[in-house]
Amino acid sequence: MKLSQFRVNIPESQFAQYPLPYRDDSRMLVLHRSTGDIEHRNIKDIVSFFDEGDVCVFNDAKVFPARLYAQKEKTMANIEIFLLRELNHELRYWDVLVDPARKIRIGNKLFLDEDLTIVAEVIDNTTSRGRTVRFLTDYDNSEFLGHLYDLGHTPLPKYIHRPLDEEHQKEYDAIFPDYPIEEMDEERYQTIFAEKIGAVAVPASGLHFSKQLLKRMEIAGIDRQFLTSYVSLGNFKTIEVDDLPKHKMDSEEMEIEQPLVDAVDRAHAQGKHICAVGTEVIRALEQVAGTVGQIKPYHGWTSKFIYPPYDFVVSDSCLVNLYASQSIQLLCVAAFGGYDAVMNAYDVAVREGYRFGDYGDSMLIID
Repeated sequence: MKLSQFRVNIPESQFAQYPLPYRDDSRMLVLHRSTGDIEHRNIKDIVSFFDEGDVCVFNDAKVFPARLYAQKEKTMANIEIFLLRELNHELRYWDVLVDPARKIRIGNKLFLDEDLTIVAEVIDNTTSRGRTVRFLTDYDNSEFLGHLYDLGHTPLPKYIHRPLDEEHQKEYDAIFPDYPIEEMDEERYQTIFAEKIGAVAVPASGLHFSKQLLKRMEIAGIDRQFLTSYVSLGNFKTIEVDDLPKHKMDSEEMEIEQPLVDAVDRAHAQGKHICAVGTEVIRALEQVAGTVGQIKPYHGWTSKFIYPPYDFVVSDSCLVNLYASQSIQLLCVAAFGGYDAVMNAYDVAVREGYRFGDYGDSMLIID
């Protein structure tokens, strides 16, 4: 299939700028993939679609404050640094993105705070915006990450453009250009079961689950299991080729442990449903899947790119958010739910005013 076949006209106004007051307030579009039928429900209703012994698999990756703001030595120009991954803890080497990249060359030093407690020195170019930096500091390695994260900010997606009053707009323009983060984002741009820090974007499909909703699922006997997929910016990389097999996915670190393996084996043996919560969970399960759906413990990397047609062998249902046109996530969802059914569901979601993006509504795909 071609990328051009996945174009959806989504009004910018339908990309959610804020979370709803409560996590489990979101709408849930239910797509029955065997028939293509659509229901309009609430996320609280998800309990009614599963039975005792069914398994829901969540991603417990925790977002770290990956967006930093610095000033370039000598010129003191404002520079954004986006942390991607730690390369060497002892040497404090990191892969990052910088913006504007044209101003940043090897040897440049970037000052993260007025007291110069942490300075980023550029030591290599990796891509057009990518750099490898070495952080210079007097903090020892046991303290360094904590202080670095103290300087960082919640990495909200760039499509969030919140209106600000004139006074605050001047403040943000000076420090955080076009990036109006708010105090509540630190909590709400994180799932309540986030545990393993390392993601640069939230596993958004898990944002809909409150303590109350998880408790109702537990009472209903729905088994809750976790894997870890450290969501990277590769998930949001623009696909620049129309011929999908030519697109190269960035690698993403993931972990699957024995309790999840046992739960999947048990569910398959008993004919129970397995629901993947989020496209990164779908991809991780398929990365380690055998021919009949068995999985194995794994700690490594995946660059799996899923698009139609694709035969899934582990999960038979999924809960996902509503994603951008021609995005990697939309392609994965279309493979899972069927191209025609999913593209029709997206048209319906637009007409019905569903909220798209990380803070948006959800879609349950089930047989």
